[in-house]
Amino acid sequence: MDLALRGRFCTCVDGDVSVHEGTIGVRDGVIAHVGAEPVEATEERAFDGCLLPGLVDPHTHLVFGGTRVDEFARRMAGEDYRTIAAEGGGIARTVRGTREASEEQLFELAAGRARALRAGGVTTIEVKSGYGLSTEHELRLLRVAKRLETEGLVRVTTSFLGAHAVPPDTERGAYVDEVCHEQLPAVAEAGLADTCDVYCDGGAFTLAEARRILETAKGLGLKVRAHVGQFDDLGGAGLLAELDGLSADHLEQVSDADLDRMAEACVVAVLLPGAWRTLRQTPPSAERLRAHGVTMAIGTDLNPGTSPTPDLSLCAALGVRDAGMTLEEALLGVTAHAAMAAGTRGGRIAVGEPADFAIFPVTDPRALGYALGGLRPSAVYLAGALVHEGPTASLW
Repeated sequence: MDLALRGRFCTCVDGDVSVHEGTIGVRDGVIAHVGAEPVEATEERAFDGCLLPGLVDPHTHLVFGGTRVDEFARRMAGEDYRTIAAEGGGIARTVRGTREASEEQLFELAAGRARALRAGGVTTIEVKSGYGLSTEHELRLLRVAKRLETEGLVRVTTSFLGAHAVPPDTERGAYVDEVCHEQLPAVAEAGLADTCDVYCDGGAFTLAEARRILETAKGLGLKVRAHVGQFDDLGGAGLLAELDGLSADHLEQVSDADLDRMAEACVVAVLLPGAWRTLRQTPPSAERLRAHGVTMAIGTDLNPGTSPTPDLSLCAALGVRDAGMTLEEALLGVTAHAAMAAGTRGGRIAVGEPADFAIFPVTDPRALGYALGGLRPSAVYLAGALVHEGPTASLW
């Protein structure tokens, strides 16, 4: 073995969130041993606290330029998000700021956000495009996202979100044609996206438009997911079930029938507490999702408009307090179930999985949903290499 870590750990395999004592062995960046017995290794380390799989954030808009602090002030004063968007704010505002930034500037901004996520124990991040809204700019955002992994900051899975909004002064039918006939083929040819995402909601893209875009993406070999039901239920969750989608994200509005379809098709529900808190919405009910057999994950939805946070453990805590998730569901929602939603490996401590770990200074791993933000790991490993060290004193 290259590395042996000895102490208490939580595997998050098959819903197991209990704590075990033993050794985790790493060879060539991959977990090669998990058990009570010790193993010989080139490097051996004992640790305090509890080792978890590196956390997985299954929904971020990490690459963008500009800020929307002034819009936030307006919303907190009572103005409606969609009213501000109709005036040229919202996504269109960030598109302008993103296009004005250089690719290097976008990388530096995204790298800072990735490091902030990693400092909270996140080792895998789903990163969407969507603030370019043209072939040239969408490709640029995806290149930046891929570079985060190339430079060893975090693991990344990328989603093409050209159908995030219709650009100003563009006819929507013509733009949907552009997404299907120009943007998606260019993205697929460049190999820059793992999945295709669509914002299917009132004021965004219709169910018919989402179907056309996602079917085109599947035909090009991409997996699919979508933002659905944040404001209005257009039937997007059922469409994702039909298309074997990875995840349906938001879900403040969704029918019982579509929840049944999601459960049958193993489409993961990604809950986004930062957005519902910022927009002052009623969150999805975990009890309802649970009753329909839907698997739940949690994401930060890190973006400049509705969820400007890199704190995934805070989002887990809000999933418990606002949506009614159990502490166990919240823990799995940022590890194993988040990996399912993101369509990646990881999120589990098991032989053959990536050696990505977050060691937290707690005795009970459910503290991720108990602590109301601010919980930081004492050590973060990526592919068996120590990439971040934090506080070692336990608060809980």
